[in-house]
Amino acid sequence: MARLKSSVTGVCAAIIVSAGLMATGWAQECPRGLLDKAYCDVNGDLVADTPTDPAKLINPSTIIFAYTPVEDPAVYSKVWDGFIKHMETVTGKKVAFFPVQSNAAQLEAMRSGRLHVAGVNSGGNPLAVNCAGFVPFAIMAGQKGEFGYEMEIIVPADSPIKTPADLKGKKLAFTAPTSNSGYKAPSAILKSEFNLEAKTDFEPVFSGKHDNSVLGVANKDYDAAAIANEVMFRMFERKVVDKAKIRTIYKSETFPTTGYGYVYNLDPALVAKIKEAFFSFNWEGSELKKEFKEQDKFSPISYQKDWAVIRKIDAATGVQYTCK
Repeated sequence: MARLKSSVTGVCAAIIVSAGLMATGWAQECPRGLLDKAYCDVNGDLVADTPTDPAKLINPSTIIFAYTPVEDPAVYSKVWDGFIKHMETVTGKKVAFFPVQSNAAQLEAMRSGRLHVAGVNSGGNPLAVNCAGFVPFAIMAGQKGEFGYEMEIIVPADSPIKTPADLKGKKLAFTAPTSNSGYKAPSAILKSEFNLEAKTDFEPVFSGKHDNSVLGVANKDYDAAAIANEVMFRMFERKVVDKAKIRTIYKSETFPTTGYGYVYNLDPALVAKIKEAFFSFNWEGSELKKEFKEQDKFSPISYQKDWAVIRKIDAATGVQYTCK
């Protein structure tokens, strides 16, 4: 695990190599849309099909699970402990939590077969789907099935910056190039609504994670930052940062949150058990409920439908899922 790459470039380089190896066995000519050559999409649902050859399926003795690397992995290892025990009971297999350090590392681990089930950040879902065979099927939701978060551009509370137009000449923190709320959405919005472009009108920097961006604004390391407000709210609740030090100057429409899914070539019988574990988990009194206070359950989602807005933002910002 320690040798995992730490950049999208590193991931893509690894993907090119592994794609050649994987293609040898089964990536025949088939409908695949935007998917990498290692996968097929005969049914047109935009995610990789389960291999039809039983020899290509995997059924690991230990299921490796990772949560999206938006905050301190050590904190979330404890938060997910009860759910992991539940998954072990339902699947009859050992489940290990992988404290992934970056989006790039998460994608590489899944592509190489070292990661089987994961929560992938909203903006990273399209890249994970197209380049790592990720199949999202669930999302955290409220009692009535509602889900989502907003991108907010935040500044220090006493900053003279009042609107995004005031960011000209300032330092704006993004999180990572694969992040929807931490990079792609704000880039598209700033360009289309305020005619502001990175490097030309403001200085872009990358903090690596949403919590780094929030703390950076609170401590005045950055003039502003684009973040997922759900992450910021959890930091307020844990008193990691004083909300009185932060002010919002822009709030977007609602986007889907972290998508939970599995790698495409897991044995279908095991996939059924994994889905059962997600949808049967009792949130009441759990560490997940304590952390994600507004959420009450995992609800089914469709990558084709629910990530359409994310794919539109990717298209508007020139993002391509070529894995090169």
